[in-house]
Amino acid sequence: MEVLVLGDTHIPNRAEWFPKKVDEFLKSRRFDMVACTGDLTDKSVLDYIENLGKRVFVVSGNMDHLHLPERQTFKLEDLRFGLIHGHQVYPRGDIRQLSEIALDMGVDVLIHGHTHSADVHFKDVLLLNPGSATGVWSGGRASLIPSFMILKVEGNTLEVNLLELKEDLKVERRVFEL
Repeated sequence: MEVLVLGDTHIPNRAEWFPKKVDEFLKSRRFDMVACTGDLTDKSVLDYIENLGKRVFVVSGNMDHLHLPERQTFKLEDLRFGLIHGHQVYPRGDIRQLSEIALDMGVDVLIHGHTHSADVHFKDVLLLNPGSATGVWSGGRASLIPSFMILKVEGNTLEVNLLELKEDLKVERRVFEL
């Protein structure tokens, strides 16, 4: 099973659209599932994302005015996933608070955003932040590098592929047994 994880696009407020290489890559595939951390800010982006996968989970970000849930949970193979935007914690990206949310949700993996900087953190639970698919500023310490993730799930094994657009799409791969 292949899952696209992305968020924090802020289209059209902070970016006109996805960077060309990101857009071409996303449109060249059909994912089993898409998980989006929110801050789409426009229905056209939601429509675009809904066409990228067979199943789509999207949560509301603090800049969204779309009717979306604040959190979602789903199961893939033997793993339970939670999906939030991340504005529920302060300071942004606070690992302790995100871990508490994951434990409260009863999930093995919590996907979150809001920081606009990609991150993978594993201690008690696996925390995944795909960063910003457009690389826009966040009001905090954003990487300004367009990024997203592709997850491959088999049983309780999760392969995390972080794709960042520098001059070209670069992939960092990590595998977790949960």
